[in-house]
Amino acid sequence: MDVYSFYTGTCFEAHRFLGGHWQGTGAVFRTFAPSAAGVSLLAEWDGWQDRPMNRVLDGNFWELSSENAVPGQRYKFRIWKLDGSFTDHCDPYGFFMEKRPHTASILCGPEQRHLFQDQAWMRSRTTCLDRPLHIYEVHAGSWKKPGSQADDWYDWEQLGDRLIPYVQELGCNYVEFLPLSEHPSDESWGYQNTGFFSPTSRYGTPRQLKQFIDRCHQAGIGVLLDFVPAHFAVDDYALWQYDGTPLYEYPHSDVGVSEWGSCNFMHSRGEVRSFLQSAAHYWLEEFHFDGLRLDAVSRLLYWQGDPARGENQNGIRFLQGLTQGLKALHPTALLAAEDSTIRPGTTRPVAEGGLGFDYKWDLGWMHDSLGFFQSPPEERAETYDRLSHSLTYFYEECYLLPLSHDEVVHGKATVAQKMYGDYEGKFPQARALYLWMMAHPGKKLNFMGFEIAQLREWEEKRQQDWDLRKFPIHDGFFRFVQTLNQVYLRSPALWKEDYQPQGFRWLFCQKNPHCLYAWERQGGGQRIVALLCLGGQGPATLSLPLPQAQRLTLLLATDELPFGGDRPWKERVLEPGPSLEFSFTLEPQSGQLWLVEETAL
Repeated sequence: MDVYSFYTGTCFEAHRFLGGHWQGTGAVFRTFAPSAAGVSLLAEWDGWQDRPMNRVLDGNFWELSSENAVPGQRYKFRIWKLDGSFTDHCDPYGFFMEKRPHTASILCGPEQRHLFQDQAWMRSRTTCLDRPLHIYEVHAGSWKKPGSQADDWYDWEQLGDRLIPYVQELGCNYVEFLPLSEHPSDESWGYQNTGFFSPTSRYGTPRQLKQFIDRCHQAGIGVLLDFVPAHFAVDDYALWQYDGTPLYEYPHSDVGVSEWGSCNFMHSRGEVRSFLQSAAHYWLEEFHFDGLRLDAVSRLLYWQGDPARGENQNGIRFLQGLTQGLKALHPTALLAAEDSTIRPGTTRPVAEGGLGFDYKWDLGWMHDSLGFFQSPPEERAETYDRLSHSLTYFYEECYLLPLSHDEVVHGKATVAQKMYGDYEGKFPQARALYLWMMAHPGKKLNFMGFEIAQLREWEEKRQQDWDLRKFPIHDGFFRFVQTLNQVYLRSPALWKEDYQPQGFRWLFCQKNPHCLYAWERQGGGQRIVALLCLGGQGPATLSLPLPQAQRLTLLLATDELPFGGDRPWKERVLEPGPSLEFSFTLEPQSGQLWLVEETAL
């Protein structure tokens, strides 16, 4: 390892030097603990005896070789403090850990290697800017469970047998997992980490995770990972006060403690930046993840995420260095920012002063859309512009439209439950919402359970309410989502020109009692017309001129009988009237997608 790059925060391969490394016969262990009075290795193969480690390099690193080391067995580092006390820690660079509540790292050897068979996928992989991208966000422990207990989990092989064919059937083409690095508390969902290089042991071994991703790729499914670079768990066996001093965290609580009660990383330290950058690179390289979603980016842009406290220049420089370095190493890996701020330049290249991400979550679109659908239909005409507001700023960034896990917890209600009105009245509105989402420019992300219109908030201790599909209205909703996904994936007009203004144009967008909206998407030589009727009035008729359109074919209507609606839709072709306009009839709380067949030149 280049020590200078480690200290200056430009290293992406610190994990190749630090941590525990099997060497064929025996292993070598290294850790970075500059303020420790001493460091010892405690290992299962050594009867947990205290084996003092030696200072190496500039004296801030500690090293010990163990000829008796056994892959698959546990070890810890005992960090001695200047006052003579000690704390036993897991390895910050450890590649595997034992299952909570136990805290030791596990030495990985040949048994955790995997020979990937996904070369064709990796060669053709892109960031999907001009491809379809519909992400199915998953919490691996609660999508489905083998039993009724909170800690009943499928391992990666069992999960792959179930999740991969399901995602294919559903019609999503990427899966994104909530954080998979080791964490002590199930209730944190993986957002308070103790093992930044270690896949959680809840779902199996590192090798099983690699095999799972390989299977996904061979099935045509990309896999993304939620990565947490802002903060870490306060548990004393992990990073907290690692060498007896605040090594990874700020020494002062006013900026050192996050709103979640965890420790904020001190990104001004090069050692911390190298740690996080190496971890990000490790997940992409070792496991073939197709990209990272960075959590809580606003907490890196501003002190404690508050613009009033000023920009955190250290956090900004860290993000720029991270995205630049990862793009150099993995040009086709997708980098998305969960950025709730209005600070410009999230998806602008670093060379132009931006942060260098491929995508920024459009949380404004999410808040406006959900708020609109939560309001009574008879009042929506007064807030008509709230739904269309996203198109006034959309082309300033490369936005991704998220309806994520954050929107279905903590008393917020699920997406379907948020819809205004009684039980049966929620379904047509939810169908219209998802049509709005899929026909709007930008890539898509939906959290598991959305496809069955789940009405119970998500809990990490319970699986999704799959029995809902026994009820016709929920099964019809699943069929609607499945059909909508298929239309999206095979329609270049809905994704080819997502980030080009010519890919979208309003056909009708002005306040009206019926809350009618009409727009056109085009791309890849295809044109699609989308319509919504969201007011509290009765059926509405809208006539539109469509230049060069010879006729229209119905791709999907949200109120079709198989989806739980009440219209048979026998006539699926529209031709222009005498005035060369196309006339559409829409029921309240419904939407339609029409394919344009153009006049031959």
